[in-house]
Amino acid sequence: MRPARRHDHDAGGDPDLLRAKADLREQVWTALIDGGVARFPGARNRISNFTGAEAAAQRLRSTDAWAAARTLKANPDSAQLPVRQRALEDGRTVYMAVPRLAEPDPFFLLDPDHLADPPRRAASIAGATRSARRVAVADLEPVDLVVTGCVAVGEDGARLGKGGGFADLEFALAHAAGLIGPRTLVVTTVHELQVRPAGTVPTASHDAPVDLVVTPDRVIDCRGRRADRPTGGIRWSELTEEKIAAIPLLGRLRALR
Repeated sequence: MRPARRHDHDAGGDPDLLRAKADLREQVWTALIDGGVARFPGARNRISNFTGAEAAAQRLRSTDAWAAARTLKANPDSAQLPVRQRALEDGRTVYMAVPRLAEPDPFFLLDPDHLADPPRRAASIAGATRSARRVAVADLEPVDLVVTGCVAVGEDGARLGKGGGFADLEFALAHAAGLIGPRTLVVTTVHELQVRPAGTVPTASHDAPVDLVVTPDRVIDCRGRRADRPTGGIRWSELTEEKIAAIPLLGRLRALR
C-alpha cells in the first residue's frame, strides 16, 4: 500500500519552518498512537480523533463562551463531531467547512430546526449532505464561535494543523468577509497529549491562534498570551499554484483581483 500523501506537500513558505512543523506533527501522532488514545480512522496525516473527544466537547459546552454563542463555524473532522452534535442539540446554527474546501460553495449550513437526521448523524460529513445546504462565503452570517481542529496546540494558543492550510484559509476568507471580528472566539478540543508548552509550537505569520484550548480535563485560556491574529485576508504570495488549483474558490477569487 502506498503511504498517504502528506497534507503539506503543496505548502509554500520557509522550508525550515515547514520541516519543524512536520517533525512536531510526527511526534504528536506517535504519542497518540503509543498512548492508545487514537481512534478510527487513525492518527497520522489528519486531525486525529481521540479518546475523550466527547468529554472535551462537554467541557466546552459548560463554558461561558458556549453559552454566549448562537452561530458556530466548525471544521469537519471526526475529533470535533461531538462539538458539532452538541451545538445542534443546543439549537445553534453550524457552518461546517466542506472537506478541503473542495467545492465552489465551500460550507455546509446546518440549521437545527431543519435536519433530515438526528444531530449526531447530521453533524457528520455524510449526514451533512442530507441535512445541510451548500453555501458560499458571501451567504454566511457572522459567527460567534470558531471551532478548529489541531494536531498540536500550545498553551499560548499557537496552533498546528495537519499541514494543508485549510483552517487558515477559512479564517482568512471569513475575516475578509467580516464574519469574524476581534471578539469572535476561536476554540479547539484536543487530547492532553496534543498540548505543548508555550513557545514550542512553530508558527508562521498566517497561522491563526486559538483563544481556548479544551481537553477532557481542563480549559486553557490563551487570550492573555496568544499572538495577534493575522489580518489582511488571503496571502497570495504564500500559496502555491497546486494549492490554488485544488480549491475552486481560490481560483475564482484570484481572477477577480
